[in-house]
Amino acid sequence: MSRRVEQKARAREKVAALQAAQARAERRKRLLLAFGAVAVVVIVVAGLVIIRLAGGGSSKTATGPSGSADTQIVGALKDIPDSTFTDVGTDAVQAGPSAITAPALTAGGKPKVLYIGAEFCPYCAAERWPVTVALSRFGTFSNLGTTHSSGDDVFPNTATLSFHGASYTSQYLAFTGVETTTNEQVNGQYAPLDTPTAEDQKTFDTYNQPPYVKSGGSIPFVDLGGKFVASGASYSPEILAGKTQAEISAALKDPSSPIAKAIDGSANVYTAALCNVTGNQPANVCTSPAVTAAAGKLGKS
Repeated sequence: MSRRVEQKARAREKVAALQAAQARAERRKRLLLAFGAVAVVVIVVAGLVIIRLAGGGSSKTATGPSGSADTQIVGALKDIPDSTFTDVGTDAVQAGPSAITAPALTAGGKPKVLYIGAEFCPYCAAERWPVTVALSRFGTFSNLGTTHSSGDDVFPNTATLSFHGASYTSQYLAFTGVETTTNEQVNGQYAPLDTPTAEDQKTFDTYNQPPYVKSGGSIPFVDLGGKFVASGASYSPEILAGKTQAEISAALKDPSSPIAKAIDGSANVYTAALCNVTGNQPANVCTSPAVTAAAGKLGKS
């Protein structure tokens, strides 16, 4: 009898040992699965970070401001030959600033150019180029940024400049550039960036509507010294599709390029309006054939 009891006890010990071994194996399996899942998450996150830093990803990923535009881009905007402006003319310009009757817009004793837009906006992305080119004929920008329009809007990821944090020096003009939001959404809204002063907001609210402009409330909005206003883009952002800032700026010296025809042509019209604001100063710019011809493109409110 004692032998049977002993055999049963040994059998129970073997069963218990087997169950314990199975339990240890199951725990090891679960740990391996857990570590594997963590490793997968780490790899995926690392991959996304690498893609983000490299500027890749889906077509709906827009990059934010990348700091100051390099000297090559800034130089290209300022050094467009007069012959290119003349050859381009204004045929590709779809709309231009319209004359208004309003109090003079000034800052520091100079006529003031007010730009209000947003970094997500594809039409703002297009219009910053000719605005910057035109203003560069009267003065010098510092700390221009580079950015893209939103990847979730029409004409996604249009390469452009940014006036956020930029400054402008000129003996003829003052400039205020307001970028109200970034191109990246936070909780379903584009993140705020610059806030217009109360005075600039009043200018926007007053003159960014009929009869001063055709459609009210559009951006970009540009007021040139209280004498001219523009709302929306003067050409289609589609012309810039797939191009980088460097490629766009490099194309501005080629009068046969659709980019030069759109941007330089629009800059001719903006320059004509600015010459009216500055009393045709500087003379070498305001008496050039391209600018005098572009004056006929200025609209009436």
